[in-house]
Amino acid sequence: MKVGLVNPNQTLVKIGVLGVSTVYYNFSTPALVELSLRRGEGTVGPGGSLLVSTGKCTGRSPDDKFIVDESPAADGVCWEGNSAMPEDDFETLRRDMFAHLRGRDCVVQDLHCGADPAYRINVRVITSLAWHGLFIRHLLRRVDAAGLMAFVPDCTVVNCPEFEADPSRHGCNSDVVVAMSFERRMILIAGTGYAGEIKKSIFSYLNYTLPELGVMPMHCSANHATGDPNDVAVFFGLSGTGKTTLSADPRRTLIGDDEHGWSDNGTFNMEGGCYAKTLHLDPVTEPDIHAATRKFATVIENMVCDPDTREPDFDDDSITANMRCAYPLEYITSASATGLAGQPRHIVMLTCDAFGVLPPIARLTPAQAVYHFLSGFTSKAAGTERGVVEPQPTFSACFGAPFMPRRPDVYGRLLGKRIASSGASCWLVNTGWTGGAYGEGSRLPIDTTRRLLSLVLDGTLERAAYRKDDKFKFSVPVSVAGVDNVLLRPRDTWPDAAAFDRQTAKLLRMFSANFAKYDSCVGQDVLAEKLVDC
Repeated sequence: MKVGLVNPNQTLVKIGVLGVSTVYYNFSTPALVELSLRRGEGTVGPGGSLLVSTGKCTGRSPDDKFIVDESPAADGVCWEGNSAMPEDDFETLRRDMFAHLRGRDCVVQDLHCGADPAYRINVRVITSLAWHGLFIRHLLRRVDAAGLMAFVPDCTVVNCPEFEADPSRHGCNSDVVVAMSFERRMILIAGTGYAGEIKKSIFSYLNYTLPELGVMPMHCSANHATGDPNDVAVFFGLSGTGKTTLSADPRRTLIGDDEHGWSDNGTFNMEGGCYAKTLHLDPVTEPDIHAATRKFATVIENMVCDPDTREPDFDDDSITANMRCAYPLEYITSASATGLAGQPRHIVMLTCDAFGVLPPIARLTPAQAVYHFLSGFTSKAAGTERGVVEPQPTFSACFGAPFMPRRPDVYGRLLGKRIASSGASCWLVNTGWTGGAYGEGSRLPIDTTRRLLSLVLDGTLERAAYRKDDKFKFSVPVSVAGVDNVLLRPRDTWPDAAAFDRQTAKLLRMFSANFAKYDSCVGQDVLAEKLVDC
């Protein structure tokens, strides 16, 4: 047996996993790479990266995610947006998965989630794939030797990609299942090799526990001015809206690219790594992320590569549009060493508008910020979920509804309090389409988005002249130096103004219908910002 610490098999016996053959316990990054290669789980890519396939699942499986309906945790769960699994079905699934592990090898990683020690949790990840161990070692925060000796998990994840769930036996929908028990502090994942399920299930766990501590969990990236950790910007958004790309700014220090908490202490990264989309990755516009794909142990998922040179083709999405790479934060030259910073000064909500009617940037009042946060209007990016093959307009509450176990207004109230106490400026940034809807218009230039954000962060846009949009109520800059100002007037970018008006009316109706469910749980200031059909 490979032993990292004293009798690692005991860590599995304690939770009922018996008879495991070999336990690879807290292996280092090089050792996990070697183990992955020895077991035939991947191949070596440029710079010593690890090229892997996730199998049939190349994105998350939201229809296969469940929360155990157990008391008292059930009282805090929003069952309107989350599927319930009876306790008996979870117990059957747990027993069957643990029986499946008998006689097999397991990879165990003990890690922290949360850079702030006041809110950090210990996470134990048990999986049958070495590269999954490497992935989560990149994505969470490593524990020092002294910490490992005293490690007691607050949450345990058991991941068996090769185990197929049985809907008739386990109360699920398919052979894929992600089941979370808050009372048992355990997450079970089966039937999928997509590693993103591990990280997002842990994020979901924290999204349940942190609000009780007064901490605002955020599906966002974050950075701060170099040399000034109190000049913080956070970027809310679903996958594919630009969270990773726009926060990786060489002029600023990256706190993290996906998951953060906002407490009285300030902003903290939950993770210790990045999980970046690589489709059309450009070494000029995204140099740090591109460079990370050529570094040792970076996990590269589902990319088409040259069979001889192993060079990845960033433009070939024949496997999936959701091809990705996972790497530790230190691979980004401007990354924070601590993952800690002050209170946010700027809140940016990234929306990928596939209707093509929103401006590239708009200034929001605090009440408008809460309104748009609860609305979460954006588009699901192709490939991020099973069955999504092109951008799909959606309302994803809190810009992360699949990961939010509690009612959205719980997070909305927390955000409103945090904005009020910090005085942060609030912005809505469209990274989607202009000149027409998806399939007719064009994607807003990333250089334009970066220019506008740089002017937000240095305070220039605060001093700009604005017009109030009579349909969406937010304020839009009249002109911005260095930006094609026609983009600030979306109607003028369309060849058919009447078609733009029809599309706008359609979107306004969708906003109004979606927000109706929050009418009874938000303040009058937020209700006053409701959008209505013109």
